[in-house]
Amino acid sequence: MVAQLETPSINTTHKLSSVITGVVQVFTSHHRNFFTGVMAQALRIAGQGTPVLIIQFLKGGINQGNENPIQLGQNMDWIRCDLPRCIDTPHLDEAEAYSLQKLWQHTQKVVLSGKYSLVVLDELSLAINFGLIPETEVLDFMAKVPGHIDIILTGPEMPKSILDLANQVTEFRHTHRSQEV
Repeated sequence: MVAQLETPSINTTHKLSSVITGVVQVFTSHHRNFFTGVMAQALRIAGQGTPVLIIQFLKGGINQGNENPIQLGQNMDWIRCDLPRCIDTPHLDEAEAYSLQKLWQHTQKVVLSGKYSLVVLDELSLAINFGLIPETEVLDFMAKVPGHIDIILTGPEMPKSILDLANQVTEFRHTHRSQEV
């Protein structure tokens, strides 16, 4: 018996009904203690050879900034804002506000360049809620992200507009189980 495979001809007038685009994941919680799981996912993906970028908008204390990314292995760059402290308030001095805006501009530029396949934007929701990064700018940016890039957004009280564009939303909650006596 002989089987013959027929190769379909390519119809150049027909467009694909769906375009493959990156996945947008949101990790949110009322508490700021779930980054370990996101970091583990990023490390696992980088370890498989995929270029990963982690941006921590509100973490400081190590005078890093986008000029001095930490490289974790060959495939992961980790950047914290060039701040002397971690931000937990919407009230920044002029130098802090400048540093945060500089990191936000750098983030947009490097993500849109397509260098990374996974980008983690840590505590972006807090930066939005504090009024430090406009929500409309984030939405405009997300609309421009190249289709091969997956994005992970983290932080408490994620704006509804971002939740609506996410492919996956994970909410971490503390559960209390009563102890039986």
